[in-house]
Amino acid sequence: MDDDGQLELVSSPKPRKPKPRKPSARKRTERPKPEAASVLPVARVVVDSPLAHLDRPFDYIVPTTLDDEVVPGCRVRVRFSGRLTDAFVVDRVETSDHEGSLAFLSKVVSTEPVLSPLVLGLCRDVADRWAGTLNDVLRLAVPPRHARDEAKPSQVQDGALPPITDDAWMSWPHGASFVAALAAGERPRACWAALPAHEPAQAVAEAALAALHAGRGTIVCVPDVRDVARWDAVFAAVLGEGRHVVLTGAQKPAERYRSFLAVSRGAVQVVVGTRGAAFAPVADLGLVAMFDDGDDLFAEPRAPYPHTREILLTRAAREGAGVLIGGHARTAEGQALVENGWCADLVAEPVTRRLRWPTVEVTDGSVDGGAPARLPHAVFRAIRAADGPVLVQVPRRGYRTSLACQRCRTPARCTQCSGPLFQGGAGQPVACRWCGTEASPWSCRECGGDQPRSPVVGQLRTAEEYAKAFPEHEIVTSGGDSVLDTIVPSRVIVLATPGAEPHTSGGYALVVLMDTSLMLARDDVRVVEESHRRWFNALALARETAPAVAVGDPAALQALVRADPIGLASRELAGRAETHLPPVGRLATVDGPADVLGPLATREWTPNTEILGPVPVDDLERLVLRAPRREGAALASALQDVQAERSADKLPPVRVRIDPLTF
Repeated sequence: MDDDGQLELVSSPKPRKPKPRKPSARKRTERPKPEAASVLPVARVVVDSPLAHLDRPFDYIVPTTLDDEVVPGCRVRVRFSGRLTDAFVVDRVETSDHEGSLAFLSKVVSTEPVLSPLVLGLCRDVADRWAGTLNDVLRLAVPPRHARDEAKPSQVQDGALPPITDDAWMSWPHGASFVAALAAGERPRACWAALPAHEPAQAVAEAALAALHAGRGTIVCVPDVRDVARWDAVFAAVLGEGRHVVLTGAQKPAERYRSFLAVSRGAVQVVVGTRGAAFAPVADLGLVAMFDDGDDLFAEPRAPYPHTREILLTRAAREGAGVLIGGHARTAEGQALVENGWCADLVAEPVTRRLRWPTVEVTDGSVDGGAPARLPHAVFRAIRAADGPVLVQVPRRGYRTSLACQRCRTPARCTQCSGPLFQGGAGQPVACRWCGTEASPWSCRECGGDQPRSPVVGQLRTAEEYAKAFPEHEIVTSGGDSVLDTIVPSRVIVLATPGAEPHTSGGYALVVLMDTSLMLARDDVRVVEESHRRWFNALALARETAPAVAVGDPAALQALVRADPIGLASRELAGRAETHLPPVGRLATVDGPADVLGPLATREWTPNTEILGPVPVDDLERLVLRAPRREGAALASALQDVQAERSADKLPPVRVRIDPLTF
């Protein structure tokens, strides 16, 4: 091309005579003629693309050869941005509103309809609620395909259902009526305060059985796979074999997809699983239930970071299902549902509650001389008097998790990087937690002392101390990479970190809560709620009328003494209202570089959005947006617009989280 933009005539060598090609043995698919494309049906698809500005369906022409295979919910491949891309068919329409020409759908990966219209609508609502994209939520909702299991039929359990029973609900005045409402096909909603010496899985399984008798399905979400294994056995005993499936992220891909297909095809109507089970395509959903909704495992760590509780509540509202949010403790979010009148308060009588919960003795850990002791006299005396297994909850795992000088109490630091020093076990050298450099022999920088002490010890170091104090007991630990599911009732002392407490038949004869002040010292807006949740869960493992000892400040542990998780939740909710934090208000955090957050800090959001920051967080900065709950949808939509604008400009996205557990 010359300077005027005209094509230049350039001499070229004489073209060679092309060799004749052999006819191809591969059969080519006849593409419809352009003039006939307008009369062909159109498939509306959601393309697997991470780009926020492309978060919408696209129309493709369905070739005649694929017309019978392209069904809503199936997986296909389409030509998108010049390459074959996975997609889901979400609808079939006769014509398209697109003014330009349409491309042809390239391939049907599978005719199995794995994306139901109800789940698609739920995923769209979840994406909009948490300022994400539909594609991100679909990755959470639909597991990867496993062709071999897809070719096999799902087994349907025949035979009559077991009779409805409400024996596990007798301790709650309105428990039987809740089960009866489910059996009648109604949609009762309740926040349930569970009791110790009682198997919550049994009660929830009976509720699911009642829903089955009404022809409706149930989704049950529990925090982790240890809980799933225990609940799975209970559901099999109550419902009968083959009437429910398990869905967890820890399953092998084939097993998970097989369970998903059984639900998608309608062979099974009851699902027990972890957070991913909230999206299970259960037909005619009659009940959504979850237990221990305050556990942080219910918060999805992948974008758009939804919470299982909110997904289930959204689904219940969309599909007209009953709700059961249970736990030994109660969250501020659960209490808000009760105080707003959306859920009933399913609680036991005060006399029953005081009888079932252990009697808690609080000690500040001091001895006669006034000096605090690692093994307070109250704990020593209670363990001596216990006639069965003893549970000791220790807030930290490991051995000596931090060190300081015995003489001057100066924290021990690494000479190479100034990182904190620790000791991993008895006989192991002192080393740096950051760079791993050993510091043996060690000496204090301030006073020259050579004897380190541990102001904070883990369950391994505590186990050594207990072994010396109670030689007649077996000492076992549970935490970290070595978590016990159950123990045999005997003269055993179990030292466990929060969440790693093993169950034992008949319950523990004594529960000890060590170092409660350490758990309350964390810098977290939910520290009181989360600490009490862990303590109530440990106390719930005690047998009926068993005692308990808590080491800490008596003023901070009155909810344990009074066995009053609901009162604590009500006070937490009132505190959130004063600070306009979730669940009373809506809060969003935006993480990104300073030059990106600067313009966002001056952007118009909703009429009453309060802008806080930006403030430094790690290598980035964080902007906090706080708005009234009624403006939550508008705030999320505005954040979606920000992501779409950056995506269209080919800029990296910022990290957006709506109502995060910590910030």
